[in-house]
Amino acid sequence: MKKLIFVILAIVSNLGIAQKNELNLMPWPQEITIGNEQFIIEPNFNIGISNNSSERIKIATTKFLRRLSGRTGVFIDEGFAFTTQEILNPSLEISFQRIGNLVVNEDESYHLEVTKSTIKITAITDLGVLHALETLLQLVNNNENSYYFTAATIKDSPRFTWRGLMIDVARHFEPVDVIKRNLDAMAAVKMNVFHWHLTDDQGFRIESKTHPKLHELGSDGLYYTQEQIKDIVKYAGERGIRVIPEVDVPGHATAILTAYPEIGSKDTSYSIERFSGIFDPTLDPTNEKTYEILGDLFGEMALLFPDKYFHIGGDENEGKHWDENEHIQEFKKVNNLESNHDLQTYMNIRLADILAKHGKLVMGWEEIMTDNMPITALIHSWKGENEGIEGGSSLEKAAEKGYKTVLSDGYYIDLMQPAIDHYLVNPLPKNNNLTAEEKARILGGEATMWSELVTSLTIDSRIWPRTAAIAERLWSSEEVTDVSNMYKRLETISFRLEELGINHIRNRDVILRNITNNQNIEWLKTLTKIYEPIKIYSRNKGGTEYKTFSPFTLFADACSADASDGIIFNKLVNDFISTSNENSKKEIIAYLKKWSDNYSQFILMKKKSPILRDIEPISKNLSEIATTLLSIIDSEKLKKVDLNNSKEQLLKIKNPVVDVELIIFQDLKKLTTFLINEKK
Repeated sequence: MKKLIFVILAIVSNLGIAQKNELNLMPWPQEITIGNEQFIIEPNFNIGISNNSSERIKIATTKFLRRLSGRTGVFIDEGFAFTTQEILNPSLEISFQRIGNLVVNEDESYHLEVTKSTIKITAITDLGVLHALETLLQLVNNNENSYYFTAATIKDSPRFTWRGLMIDVARHFEPVDVIKRNLDAMAAVKMNVFHWHLTDDQGFRIESKTHPKLHELGSDGLYYTQEQIKDIVKYAGERGIRVIPEVDVPGHATAILTAYPEIGSKDTSYSIERFSGIFDPTLDPTNEKTYEILGDLFGEMALLFPDKYFHIGGDENEGKHWDENEHIQEFKKVNNLESNHDLQTYMNIRLADILAKHGKLVMGWEEIMTDNMPITALIHSWKGENEGIEGGSSLEKAAEKGYKTVLSDGYYIDLMQPAIDHYLVNPLPKNNNLTAEEKARILGGEATMWSELVTSLTIDSRIWPRTAAIAERLWSSEEVTDVSNMYKRLETISFRLEELGINHIRNRDVILRNITNNQNIEWLKTLTKIYEPIKIYSRNKGGTEYKTFSPFTLFADACSADASDGIIFNKLVNDFISTSNENSKKEIIAYLKKWSDNYSQFILMKKKSPILRDIEPISKNLSEIATTLLSIIDSEKLKKVDLNNSKEQLLKIKNPVVDVELIIFQDLKKLTTFLINEKK
């Protein structure tokens, strides 16, 4: 009898695991129990809300119904939610206690219960309800007959209170619609902080009514009006997202100095920077007019951005123009400021005082953290490797010193690293020596989308879907680390993000049609699935290859950081080599045949567009090694010509071409070695 009970329990347990593996929730909830029933989605589906005090919930439920109807094709009878006083036994019943505040450590928890006949969402704040609605949409499933919500009981809350995305609109301006659709995507994966990097050497993107020369001379006419800023802040707030503005000073200030050269540290004329990199123009912290202009600007922005934090940048100031300025050097001596770091701290403290008058607290990159900087400042950690406590990162140093802090090291999505590289970065690793009070100061993290190499055409593909993996790391339990399962769920989330309006998939084809002059792009799409943009800023080393107005409609711009066939091929090769799996072998051969035929398709297209001439080696070299490998597989004994060809061809495909690298190179090399040894 005991043995029978054990077998039954094992079956039930395995069933639960299988059911969980079928779900594509992201971020993964803290607690979830999967039921065996289904709530069928039918035209009579309706929503009842406990009260109508939350404008956020009115907007969210209306959008929920539109998305649900659009996804399922069900003609839902009622397109808007009711109050529970207006409707009996609603399909989805929502109750919450109060309106949530967009502040650090606000309650965002929720409880979601889906049965065969009812769905209930309960939360402390309306923010929790927003998150529950997104989870519920991710529970939509279907069979051949109907769409349904999978029955489940979920109790969920975020691990970290700060789950952010920074978008740099200074290097390349991003129109309002780009910002809004990315806010929608953030909400879909429960991110709650939009960090808006508004100024840099390449542009000043805010309308200033007190000092209009800032946007008139510093933006090339590409800036946000104050009304547009208010609109975006409101739009974000309706989705439970805080907006943190950044005005980067005292470095990264070329655009500001283009308008007001008199507050620069060097007596010269300035013009907007067109390249990427770190530049010398720096504000003069000894000039009272610097504080007059920034004070007026900060006052304007304080009225536009309700959040209590204001990011002042503060990074990468090498102080070259300070060192060359005799007046500044004398000021340092008189004020006992031994280093440029001390001088910058002097400036930061003055800016903190200005912001305090407007009810704001300073946030800045980790360079602002000095012995004299008030601990009310929020430290944004970005340098070096994420080595946790043992590595002595700025994150835990800030927490130990009493600062609240946020991590971006490891979440720099512009580096074009695969999702796994970000997913396994833990803001608060287990092997730490922090006290409970110090741990609480680590608020979370931010993905950072620096825009040197992105435009509105490509930015979605550089942010998504990888940022969803970061969102999970900042929301879910640190025990959720199954990379294979993450990638499986990420594929579905990517598709859902496109449904929401993100252009990361469709714009790849736009670029490829441009490259081929509107010819057949299937062969090029095949290549984008195994080639990735070169990484860690090597595409624009030193910031000198691309200007802000260079073309970003090239093959590298159509490729993503997680080439989909590359991930699959890696698994097939490893499986085949380790187990001699015949099914894996058949799939490998299918891929090799596809790649072998690619160059013949290229030949048909290459006269259609001059851009294709640069891409030719990508297709040709891949086709050659694939053809050789097929020959080796088909031969009973290794041919000398195949041996020699494979060596030469592997050398050809190793190095990047037109700013992309063949992500399956190591797999092809491993497969070649295995096959050669097998056939000898």
